[in-house]
Amino acid sequence: MHWEHRLNHMVKRYNDIYRVQMPNITPHVCRHTYCSNQAKAGMNPKTLQYLMGHSDIGVTLNTYTHLGLEDAAEELHRMEEAEAARREQEKLAGKEQPTQKLFRAV
Repeated sequence: MHWEHRLNHMVKRYNDIYRVQMPNITPHVCRHTYCSNQAKAGMNPKTLQYLMGHSDIGVTLNTYTHLGLEDAAEELHRMEEAEAARREQEKLAGKEQPTQKLFRAV
């Protein structure tokens, strides 16, 4: 509990000074942030499960990993870029195929 008390003290000092208030931050909140950031960075889910110490992958992916619409749109954009690079490679090799947009972020 030492770190939780220390973090809450820092948040209280910040909230006493600034108008925009910061919520209390606990070490447990940091676990959620760490898990989400590693998932967004592309870490293998089984490796992330091991690092988090979960026996069930569902806990890691469904409870601790928080992704949203922006993350999905970014992933679709990356896939489109990979597809464009593949088409460019085929074009350079002389195997040109008809272009087709595979994904669309809404």
